[in-house]
Amino acid sequence: MRPFTYERASTPRAAAMAARMSGAKFIAGGTNLLDLMKLEIEAPTHLIDVNGLALDRIEATEDGGLKIGALVRNTDLAADPTVRKDYPLLSRALLAGASGQLRNKATTAGNLLQRTRCAYFYDPNMPCNKRQPGSGCSAIGGYTRSLAVVGGSEACIATHPSDMAVAMRALDAKVETVQSDGSERVIPIAEFHRLPGDTPHIETALEPGELITAAVLPKSIGGKQVYHKVRDRWSYAFALVSLGLIVHRDGTGRVALGGVAPKPWRDETAEAELPRGAKAVTAKLFARAKPTEENAFKIQLAERTLGAVLADARAEP
Repeated sequence: MRPFTYERASTPRAAAMAARMSGAKFIAGGTNLLDLMKLEIEAPTHLIDVNGLALDRIEATEDGGLKIGALVRNTDLAADPTVRKDYPLLSRALLAGASGQLRNKATTAGNLLQRTRCAYFYDPNMPCNKRQPGSGCSAIGGYTRSLAVVGGSEACIATHPSDMAVAMRALDAKVETVQSDGSERVIPIAEFHRLPGDTPHIETALEPGELITAAVLPKSIGGKQVYHKVRDRWSYAFALVSLGLIVHRDGTGRVALGGVAPKPWRDETAEAELPRGAKAVTAKLFARAKPTEENAFKIQLAERTLGAVLADARAEP
C-alpha cells in the first residue's frame, strides 16, 4: 500500500470540496477500496473520511417513499421494518450480497460504487482498460465465464458486482449527491451506472469530487417482490445471474438482472412481455447480446431462472 494523507470531513459540502484535490478518494466502510489499495489497483494520495457526516438515517419522504442515507450500513438497511415490508426486494438483495461481517461495515453509497470483480482487473500483470485506460482488455479472448454477455464493448466486458444495485434499478431509485462546488443534484439510477463504451474506467455519472448523500426510493408499488441469485457456491460468491423481480396479479411487473452486464440490466420494453412468459422477456433483454463460448450459458440460465421465479410468484396467494 502506498503512502496517503487523511482527513475527516465535517459536512458533505466540505467533503466534496476537499475531493477536488488530485488523487483524493472518499472512504466510509472501505470494504472494497481498502482491498484495492492493498493490491495497488487503487492508489489514492488523500483519503477523506465521510463517516461523521450524519448520513446514516432512513427516513420517509413526503410522497410516501424512503430516503436512505449514503452511510446506512447494509445490515441496518436489510433489517429496517419499512424496507422489509414495502421493499422486500431490496432487503433480500442485501442479504444475498455478502457475509454478515461485510454487511456490518458496507454502506449504501459504497455498494453502488463497487468496482468489478473481473479477475483481469485484479491482476496488475494483465492489461485492463478499467485499471489503466488504453492498455487493452485481457478478458476479450481470455477466460470469460463470469463476464458480461450484454452491454459490453470492444474495450471491456466486465460485470457490475452489486446485488443491491440490481434491486435499486428494479425499484426505480434515485441518487442524491453534492458536487464539489456545493451544488446538489439527483441522478436516476437508470443513468447512474455507465456502460463501458470507449471509456470503461468511467463507471458512473458522478463528476470528480461528487459525493453521494442518499438513495431515494419512490412509493412502493407493491406486488410480489423476489430476489434470486444463481452462483457457483452458496456462500459469499458473486452472481452468475441474479434476478430482481416485481410481479403483480395481472401479470405486469418489472425485472432487472445482475451478473450479465457492466451495470444492472433492465429494459422496460422487455417488461411488457412478462404476461407472455420468461422466453419472451429474455428475448428482448438479450436482443443485443454478444456472448462468448464460455458464458453463452448465462442467457439460458437467465431465462430458466426467470421462468422458475415467475411460476413460484404466481402460484403463491
